[in-house]
Parts: sequence; C-alpha cells; structure tokens
Amino acid sequence: MGNNRPLVAILSGAGISTDSGIPDYRGPKGLWRRDPEAEKLVTYDHYMTDPEIRRRAWVMRRDSQTLRAEPNAAHHAVVRLERAGVPVRVITQNVDGLHQLAGLPKRKVLELHGTAREAVCTRCHRRSGMQEALDRVRAGEEDPPCQDCGGILKSATVMFGQRLDPVVLGDAMAITKASQLFVAVGTSLRVQPAASLAGIAAEHGARLVIVNAEPTPYDDLADEVVREPIGSALPALLDGIAQEAGAGR
Repeated sequence: MGNNRPLVAILSGAGISTDSGIPDYRGPKGLWRRDPEAEKLVTYDHYMTDPEIRRRAWVMRRDSQTLRAEPNAAHHAVVRLERAGVPVRVITQNVDGLHQLAGLPKRKVLELHGTAREAVCTRCHRRSGMQEALDRVRAGEEDPPCQDCGGILKSATVMFGQRLDPVVLGDAMAITKASQLFVAVGTSLRVQPAASLAGIAAEHGARLVIVNAEPTPYDDLADEVVREPIGSALPALLDGIAQEAGAGR
C-alpha cells in the first residue's frame, strides 16, 4: 500500500444498491420472497437443462433495472474515501458494477458473484458485453447461443450451484485479513462464504462495522452496528474516516 495508512475493506451486498432501484433478494420485499420460482432462473442446473428457464431468464435480464441503474450516494461515498488517499478495497456480492460506474478503479473491486454486465459462453468461455446479447433478444432470439461455438450463453454471474472463482475468493480473504477496518454494508451476512469474511476480519483484529437494516448473524462480533438508511449512514461513516485521514497527513 505504500503510505502505511490503515486498509479499509468494504463488503457490499444488495442493500447498497436498493437506492439505485435494484431490488434486494432476501429482504422483506426481496425477489426470492416474492417469487420463489425466480430462483430457478439463476440456478445453474435448471438453466443448463431447461430451455424454457433460459428463455424466462433472458426476459428477466432484458427487463431488469440492473444495467439501467446509476450509482447512489453510498457508492459515491466509497469513491470519495478512495480519492482522499485512504487505501480502500471493495469486496462485493453485487453483480451490478455500480462501484466501478461511480469511479472506483476496477482493480480495487472484487466481484465475488461475477458481473451482470457481461455474458459468457458455458462451452468456450468467450465473454461479450451483456447489451450485445440483449440486443439479440430484443431482435427476436429467445435463447441466443454463443456466436463463436453455438454454446449456451449465460450472464457472467455466479449462479446457485456454481463455485465462486477461487482466485477472487482468495484475494478477498487476503484483503480481509490485512484490513484494519472492515465495513459490511447492505448484506444479510447469511450467504457463505462471503458472510464468513466479517468473522475473519474480526478474528484478525479489524474494527468491524455492520451497516444493515436487519440484524445479521455477526452483529455480536461487531464494534459498531448501524441501522440507519445506507444512503445517509455510509456517507456519514466514510466521510468521517476521510476527514480523519486528511487531518492525519
């Protein structure tokens, strides 16, 4: 890191993006609670074996707010902290790319669950822009195959039943263990292995702050639990850290 300043690791979940119009999955009004069948659309085995599931999944992607969403105050607060010279790394469970869209360098964002902004072929692994695939869906292709090999296309996200990328997970573990401050924001901390990072951070001596609307299994380990709305609570927290860093120069 070079400047001996404490490393801030931020684990972000769906709750950081709800102000951008992207619904969460497990909250009181989350997608899985409203439509349990929707979970099949992002389950690898169902997706690979059932053309009807794939057709419905492409309709869901076409109609999704994810690629139309803009970063909100919480995303911008993370960027301000980074630009204040504080070493920041974001480990995100989100696939919306909003941290990068807000201006955080790509190399400082670890996407545990991949990205919805790209499509990937399940056979030859070619990646392409998601908009390119969605344009084909809008033009009438209900289940667009890979244009290189004809394989099944999916979003470049980690579906249920798929393993996380071991390299990304390993990097996330290393950052977690090295952090002096670990902020878990907008995540239920119920999906493993991402949730375990909060515990690992605390075990390695980091100050653990949890910013989330509902209780999490790791609240008892936290140095601070914030129940205020993320759009105001996270900027207040991170701007305070940035000011302290500026004063300490």
